[in-house]
Amino acid sequence: MIDFYQIRSPLSQTTEEHMGNYIRLLEEKLGESFRRVDLEQYLQGEFALLYVASGGSEGFFLEIFERLKVRHCYILTSGESNSLAASMEILSYLRKHGGSGEILHGDIDEIAEQIRILRNAHRALSGLQGKRLGCIGAPSEWLIASDYSPEIVKEKLGLGFISISMEELLAQIAKNRYESNQYTELLKAQDFDQDEIEKALYIYGAFQRLVDQYQLCGVSVRCFDLLDSVHSTGCLGLSILNSLGVYGGCEGDMPTLLSMTVLGSITGEPLFMCNPSRFDTKEGCATFAHCTVPVTMLKSFRLNTHFESGIGAAVQGTFEEGDCTLFKCEGDLSRYFVKEGSILDTPFSPMLCRTQVKVRLNDFSYFLTNPINNHHIICRGKHGSEVDAFFRLLEKA
Repeated sequence: MIDFYQIRSPLSQTTEEHMGNYIRLLEEKLGESFRRVDLEQYLQGEFALLYVASGGSEGFFLEIFERLKVRHCYILTSGESNSLAASMEILSYLRKHGGSGEILHGDIDEIAEQIRILRNAHRALSGLQGKRLGCIGAPSEWLIASDYSPEIVKEKLGLGFISISMEELLAQIAKNRYESNQYTELLKAQDFDQDEIEKALYIYGAFQRLVDQYQLCGVSVRCFDLLDSVHSTGCLGLSILNSLGVYGGCEGDMPTLLSMTVLGSITGEPLFMCNPSRFDTKEGCATFAHCTVPVTMLKSFRLNTHFESGIGAAVQGTFEEGDCTLFKCEGDLSRYFVKEGSILDTPFSPMLCRTQVKVRLNDFSYFLTNPINNHHIICRGKHGSEVDAFFRLLEKA
């Protein structure tokens, strides 16, 4: 349901029936119902439109301006009856007198897409309120630039952080148990050392119990410590968490876990935390790789060992070709990178992490001159406009 508050001049030739037809056309394009609300409902709504239905509406806007300027106004126009001209006058006044807003204008498909993107940004931000991320152990020593600001993130997103010791994780792993689900069964059915799979699933069980105990929507773990302590890795456990919709990151990299959480809330897509590994500037392609991909992103997979250690179990996956989005944000949300690309191939080199994906990007200047650390996030589909809208909303919040 999308709410809108309507203003128009009584002298307008635009009839209620004509305005209703316009709203119904938007409903058809979006596949959602619109609801006309009064001023109080408009002001209290999480996301609502100000529909300027005709020219001559400016005077009515002035009557309610002092109340409207407390929120960012999404001004809907019809492209008829001087609706756009009135909207431009209203937006100019709004900006000159301490308010903010933007006009939604274009053909009906463009307007519907604008509304979808903006409403999705509001929904994503609202969905993060009160959620928590956990860091198991300290970040790995090589993450020298991957700092984050829990206070700023809490203020902007309503998202909290908690720290969990490695000792607590190890105590959970020592219980040697996990709850079966479709992904544990899928992994156990693979042609791989069953003892190694079982050991990896005990680690998954430990992750899941900590997620449940602390009510986390995501967790990152200092995973390399597991190589010596339990002679296994967290790769399968994190893959299962991500397949289940719990954001799972490795190396205690909290800015990357934050990036996963933001992108996941915006897109609802499964996510691949990965390293940029190779750039081919002639072909305009980049190869990304890591060992924790969720199986829900893949068309097929097999199990292999963890790359750096050669032990444990990790997913070696194959991707469908198609559109993708690459994303990363700073740990204080002060900067972000988003770029749409296309998955071209799933190569394999024994000198890289087990799941590898080749993506057409063309421009590599960001990575080579001003990157946001090493790990980045890939999801399927084109979501650059949605990410941009989310961060514009953060600036206004």
